[in-house]
Amino acid sequence: MRGKFISLEGGEGSGKTTAIHFIRQWLDDHKIPYIMTREPGGTPLAEEIRQLVLTPRDESVNDVTELLLVFAARAQHLAEKIQPALDKGTWVISDRFLDSSYVYQGKARGGDIAMLDQLANWVVGDNKPDATLVLDVPVELGQERVVQRQHQDRLDKESFAFHQKVRDGFLERAEADPKRVKIVDASQSLESVKSQIEEQLAKLNEAWAGDC
Repeated sequence: MRGKFISLEGGEGSGKTTAIHFIRQWLDDHKIPYIMTREPGGTPLAEEIRQLVLTPRDESVNDVTELLLVFAARAQHLAEKIQPALDKGTWVISDRFLDSSYVYQGKARGGDIAMLDQLANWVVGDNKPDATLVLDVPVELGQERVVQRQHQDRLDKESFAFHQKVRDGFLERAEADPKRVKIVDASQSLESVKSQIEEQLAKLNEAWAGDC
């Protein structure tokens, strides 16, 4: 039986790390086999590509270069980690996946959506997450959290306008695909955020149990 595939999305400072902690605890409590992974990254080669994408540098990074690097890492990630785990019946929880490409390289950078669609069909195909949880916070709040980080990557340092486009992009993804993409109001209390996430996990687990 195939495992469930969940991706976590959201702008910078949206609280994905905390959400992942909640999810890990819930899966442990329900004795569900799972792996945690991330994008770009997830395998040794994909992690090397991640460093290329996120490391601050004097040289400007061409938008198409960034897009192709992300999809190269994703192809490796799917083939070597995600698909084998799902085929074994293991749940996969990924910190970012395909929606981030449409939002960051598409919406925020003004990328060619037709090109994104072609890459998505080629690299991902039908292997989309069963559920995508978007941690949503106002950009102002997200930026307040980012400045408190000890280390900031290249995306953290983008403009306020860029991050607003990122937020808008994720909300648009949820509106376009409400069955898969669920908004979690991450500006609320930790208990409220946890409750919203647990509600979505319970629905997935019920569907998974029904498949058994």
